[in-house]
Amino acid sequence: MKLAFVTTFCPHYRVKTFEFLARCQDVDYYFFSAGDDWYWQQQHGVRTGAFHYEYLPGFRLGRARVTPTLPWRLWRGNYNIYIKCINGRFALPVTYLISRLKRKPFILWTGIWMRLQTPFHRLAFPLTRYIYRHADAIVVYGEHVKRYLVSEEVPAKRIFVAAHAVDNSVYSHKVSEEEKATLRKTLGIPPGQKVVLYLGRLEEVKGLPYLLEAFASLQRDDAVLILAGTGSERSRLEQLAQEKGIADHVCFAGYVPPEQAVPYYALAWVYVLSSITLPEGKELWGLVVNEAFNQGVPVIATDAVGATAGGLVQDEVNGFVVPERDSIALAQALRRILDNLDLREELGLNARRIIAGWDNERMVLGFRQAIEYVTGQGVPQGGDRTYISVDRGASKA
Repeated sequence: MKLAFVTTFCPHYRVKTFEFLARCQDVDYYFFSAGDDWYWQQQHGVRTGAFHYEYLPGFRLGRARVTPTLPWRLWRGNYNIYIKCINGRFALPVTYLISRLKRKPFILWTGIWMRLQTPFHRLAFPLTRYIYRHADAIVVYGEHVKRYLVSEEVPAKRIFVAAHAVDNSVYSHKVSEEEKATLRKTLGIPPGQKVVLYLGRLEEVKGLPYLLEAFASLQRDDAVLILAGTGSERSRLEQLAQEKGIADHVCFAGYVPPEQAVPYYALAWVYVLSSITLPEGKELWGLVVNEAFNQGVPVIATDAVGATAGGLVQDEVNGFVVPERDSIALAQALRRILDNLDLREELGLNARRIIAGWDNERMVLGFRQAIEYVTGQGVPQGGDRTYISVDRGASKA
């Protein structure tokens, strides 16, 4: 059985997922983006792995990426199943159309858990809803996405959860005290200061002004806030830190490559993801939560974060869940963790325990279930983690 898997590109956190799927399926990956998408930090670049893939040439019309060779690749490939992510104003309808012309199953992969409210998305929603309702199966990031799709009248039996994951082995390794001391020195953070960490894009959707307001209201001399990343909001955030009188306690660390992120998590007392809802959507998941949990770091996240709605962040178990745009609730959660070492350690232990079961094998199981559903082969049980080895190597088509 041969699969075509069409998606934007391969980011660093998807390599292991795509490799796992390629072990058990004969799959060709078609990447229709060069990694220049508006939501992607360009410095991260794009990746490859031990799977068959091709980055397709194309051009942009506004936000639409047009890849003229994609229809031909999909048509001539003699594929039994077509899998397509929700992204792609050109690639999505093309892949769906070809699957229908070929009379082959179409599987949609999505993390969207609300109706998007931009003018384009409102206009395009009838087509999106049609694909939701007519896809042979849908693979989703978590139960929150499933609940949303059911509300859009998609039958629950056609929805399969691929629990959103990172390569835990990369993020769980022990960071030495020497490494942490070196990072403290590099960032200018005195020994003993408790680190409140945000690592990611500095963009409006992340709700960082609410984090700054919450941190400022604590009025603490024993804590520092690290904002690591780049984005269009940096100047505004620097100005807000000045206005709040906390500039000396806020460190703008700049861009951090994925390979250098683990020591930041190891240094943190708590990680905060204060994302908010915008017309263009909510935080689809927030894989930084997975990464932080692997270092035993409690997470405070808002209810606009997919990892919260999807059940990974559990209030008072491995962190705290607070309402979005509520700096008072955020400050209260911060204070509880900063003031209570025993609580912090309990949350951190639970974080490590829970994330250990949130891995790429579990994520790929969701795809396997969808594939076996559309082919009528039955659905593997959740505890089944056996894989068929297909040693095909990696190549550029």
